[in-house]
Amino acid sequence: MRGGRYVAAVTDATLALAPGECLALVGESGCGKSVLASALLGLLPGNAETAGSARLADGTDLLALDERTLARSIRGRRVALVPQSPAAHLTPVRTIRSHLEETVRELTGAGRRPRAELREAAEAAAERAAFPATHLDRHPHELSGGLAQRAATALALIGDAPLLLADEPTTGLDRDLVHRTVDELRAHTRDAGRALLMITHDLAAAHRIADTVAVMYAGRIVETAPAEAFFGAPGPRHPYARGLLEALPERAFTPIPGAPPELGALPPGCAFAARCPRADSRCRAERPLLTEGVACHHA
Repeated sequence: MRGGRYVAAVTDATLALAPGECLALVGESGCGKSVLASALLGLLPGNAETAGSARLADGTDLLALDERTLARSIRGRRVALVPQSPAAHLTPVRTIRSHLEETVRELTGAGRRPRAELREAAEAAAERAAFPATHLDRHPHELSGGLAQRAATALALIGDAPLLLADEPTTGLDRDLVHRTVDELRAHTRDAGRALLMITHDLAAAHRIADTVAVMYAGRIVETAPAEAFFGAPGPRHPYARGLLEALPERAFTPIPGAPPELGALPPGCAFAARCPRADSRCRAERPLLTEGVACHHA
């Protein structure tokens, strides 16, 4: 950053995701969830640095690949992305139909198909994501946020990539479309043995499809748990994760007091200490490690 300052946007993130599984990564805005997804696909800005490894099943390390390899062999084919800001990822001078047809042609080897078959394949891709056929000939600026989100989801599903990264895939959708979208993502994963990493604020959507939940706070994962135990009994073990659930309208509807710390000015101890009613002197001085699925001195 300016003045030679570094910001640790994501630190010590360790995740394992098997074929057929869905992992939901949840947490407040600015905690590093989208940065993690961007790092996996080489989409970070030029001043960002990565360390560690992110390996696919055959040992391919995503963090070690150059841009040419990522563009020609990985993105869309082996790892697909539903972006958080779909309008920014769509070409403004082209229609949604044009986007879909190009993606079908490039990712499915349909370049020599008759024009009518390519058109039909694009319309089928739109249907998978509940994108209305009546809007296929519109440009991105003519779409609502929810429609742009569905268009981005349709594009991501075309290549049937073994790993799908869905970054806030339900933003701007009403509840019925949320259910339809996450059910399609779940089917994409379960039916063909593909893996899904869903980044979301929508805990109801996560509850609907996740096998595992990972909670991120201030750039670090503070809890991982099976979804059944996280949303049911015994429930979350980290105070922050419990607070997220208790803030839901169908639960206590009690917000977590305060705000997350700036990633460039993290405290020496637990980053959640200033907002936690159980914090003591050890919490404020010593950062807890992620041990047995939770990073808390009092778990």
